[in-house]
Amino acid sequence: MQLQFLTLSHANRLGLIFRTAVLLLPAVTVLVVQTNRVQAQIVISGNENKLDIRSGEWVPQFDAEPDSLTIIDCAKFPPAVQHVTGVANSVIGPPSNVAITPDGKVALVANSLKLDRDSPGGYVPDTLVQVVDLTRQPPQLVGTAETGKQPSGISISPDGRLALVANRADGTITVLSIDGTDVKPVQTVKVAEPAGEVSDVAISPDGKIALASVTEAYYLRLLEIHDGKVTATDRKLSVYGKPYRTVITPDGELGLTTGSGQGAPDADALTVVDLTADPIRTIDFVAIGSGPESFGISPDGNLIAAMVMNNSNVGDDDPTRTESGLLMILARRGKTYETVQQVPVGRIVQGAAFTADGKFLLIECYGDRQIWVFRVNGETVQDTGHRIHTPGFPSSIRAAGKPAG
Repeated sequence: MQLQFLTLSHANRLGLIFRTAVLLLPAVTVLVVQTNRVQAQIVISGNENKLDIRSGEWVPQFDAEPDSLTIIDCAKFPPAVQHVTGVANSVIGPPSNVAITPDGKVALVANSLKLDRDSPGGYVPDTLVQVVDLTRQPPQLVGTAETGKQPSGISISPDGRLALVANRADGTITVLSIDGTDVKPVQTVKVAEPAGEVSDVAISPDGKIALASVTEAYYLRLLEIHDGKVTATDRKLSVYGKPYRTVITPDGELGLTTGSGQGAPDADALTVVDLTADPIRTIDFVAIGSGPESFGISPDGNLIAAMVMNNSNVGDDDPTRTESGLLMILARRGKTYETVQQVPVGRIVQGAAFTADGKFLLIECYGDRQIWVFRVNGETVQDTGHRIHTPGFPSSIRAAGKPAG
């Protein structure tokens, strides 16, 4: 969810975020997180309770239950589900603040804010990425790594040795080294001025470049990666509106970001960047509906599932309010995409993720505290009617990649 902080004051961490305990919630289907993950189709949702945004306002919940993760295995239908509590995360920022290492053993979860009763809004930026060991039963929080202010989108390199974290409140990217569950900061890269709000980052499949979305300055910044070091180049790519969620296609040919313009009910757009061109450049804008929050891409890169607010996130007294968000399915056509399907879904949509085998699509409906499960049929999706109820507001989502071997 997009938000600009009114204050960046420092505050002591509050115990209610529960960073050090990971407990299995009762009354859930037990999911065995496999050490041999060849058959598993894992998707992780981050669920926040610290803020309630259903009214169109940002309301701190000082006495709420702790945040949680929902771990879903879609290897069989209906999926197996496990809820793990005590892992802080946030609806503030694109729904890409959860990432999974290529071997499927470790999850990184950014927490962009923490509650603070003394701040004007009731919250301030955090500087925390948590490390969750997925091989344990139940999965456990085993460490943390410090980042810049308000860590948001995360991208992990194809070899699993580096993670890039977009720090929205200070215009930087933190580079984390990964060695099993040992995760630590090794570099800070300035991408933009703090007011530019660096929201998300995507690493190419060959691990050589990355794209960072500079939301409030309306561009993507091209980064280069060499021998574990990240450099911000001078190249700034034009985009439609305010770029937010950012992805590079699995074949490495296209960079994609969605942006919002001047506000609903105007149509917004997907920006397409040709990464094979010399120089790299923006080549297309694809209309995508009003208020794209995030999008997921299928493992083969042929489908995009875009989550469009459709004014379902505004207050009851707003005449443009609707009671449903939209799931927009776009299919690849050469070096661009076109819309092939539109499906009404729940209110205040967040993230979308395809399973590694491409058979299922999972989407988050924040307002209903539900994850909807769709079956993929060629270039369209079919609602299975299956709903996964989460112990908090589902705010971020990521699927594990295809297991090696």
